[in-house]
Amino acid sequence: MVTIVDYKTYQREDGTTFNSLIVQGGIEAVKSQETGSTYLTARTARVSCTFNELICETLKGTQLPGQVKRVDSEPYEYAIPNSGEIITLTHKFEYVGEEESILKENVIMKEEVF
Repeated sequence: MVTIVDYKTYQREDGTTFNSLIVQGGIEAVKSQETGSTYLTARTARVSCTFNELICETLKGTQLPGQVKRVDSEPYEYAIPNSGEIITLTHKFEYVGEEESILKENVIMKEEVF
């Protein structure tokens, strides 16, 4: 399950706006690569929607079936908020609905069949 925790409004080049819901997965334990210490975190992802700001605000706290998964992406630069350090990432986090997740985990692609 994921929870809608917030939303963000974006403006397109033509001046129109759209909203994106911010969903958050469950708590997970992660080991720091630098210190080796374990800390708790929760993955978040943005999901575009057709809802106006009023509806987005009322949806906060709503739970949806599915999960936030790490997926490979083209390399891109990311500024770490606390330090401002620029790093290059090759992944992003994406909301995957329950049905889509089941299909991805259990269906063998045609190319993989021997």
